[in-house]
Amino acid sequence: MIHEILGNKATRLYIILGAFFTASAIVAEMIGVKLFQLETALGLEKADFTLLGQHHLSFVLSVGVLPWPIIFIMTDVINDYFGVRGVRFLTMITAALIAFMYVMMWLAIRMPPDQGWWITSSMKQGVPDMQAAFKSIFGQGNNIIIGSLTAFIIGQLVDARTFRGFKRITGDKRIWLRATGSTLISQLIDSVVVTYVAFWILKGMPFAQCTAMVITAYCYKFLVALLATPLVYLVHAGVERYLGKARALAMREAAMALRAA
Repeated sequence: MIHEILGNKATRLYIILGAFFTASAIVAEMIGVKLFQLETALGLEKADFTLLGQHHLSFVLSVGVLPWPIIFIMTDVINDYFGVRGVRFLTMITAALIAFMYVMMWLAIRMPPDQGWWITSSMKQGVPDMQAAFKSIFGQGNNIIIGSLTAFIIGQLVDARTFRGFKRITGDKRIWLRATGSTLISQLIDSVVVTYVAFWILKGMPFAQCTAMVITAYCYKFLVALLATPLVYLVHAGVERYLGKARALAMREAAMALRAA
C-alpha cells in the first residue's frame, strides 16, 4: 500500500510542487524584513520622485519578493493539474507552517542567550550584541505577521479562482494568458493588502509612502510574471514528460471538472 502511494507519479508530482511552493513562501517570510532599492540593484541611479505630497521617494522593495516567481509558477502548475482544491489545501498548510515558524522565532528570541563567547562572537563584523541582532532580524512585529499572512491567503485563493476562470475561457490552450492574467490580478490584491495592513493601518506609515511601496511591488511582480512565462511552459513540458502526455491531459481535464468546494 505504501509503495503504491509513494510510487504514484501524480502523488510525487504534488509533493514536489508543493514542497517548492511551501519552501519559497516560508523563505519569503523569513527574509522579508530586509528592504532594498530596485533601481540600485539594477545598476541605475536612485530615483527621487514625489507622490501624493510625499517627497524623495524611491523604488523600495522587500527582499521577500525574490522567491515569488517560484510561487507564481508552482501555483499555476498545481492549479492546472490538481485544481483549486489542490492550491487551497497547500495554501492553508503553508499559512499554518508560516504561523508555526513565527511562534518558534518568538520562543527562540525569548530564550536567555549565552553570556559567554556567543554574545560578542561577531564583534569584529560590527555586531557587538548577537542577541540584539538576532531579535532585530527575526523579531518581526505583529503588523508584518498579520499583514503578510492575510495577503498570502487572500492572494493565493484569488489566484486559484482567477486561473480557473481564465481556463474556462481558454480551455487547455493559451497557458500564458491564464498564468499571467491570474497572477497580475491576485498580486495586485496581495500588494495592496500586505502593505496597507502591515504598514499603514497597523504601523502608521504615511499613506503616500505606502502607496509608493504598493506601486513598486506590483510593477515588480507584473514584470516578473511576464518574464516567468517561458518558465511556466518549461515546467509544463517537464510535467508532461514525467507523467506522459495522455495522463497529463487526463489530470488537467479532471482538475478542471473538479468542484472547488
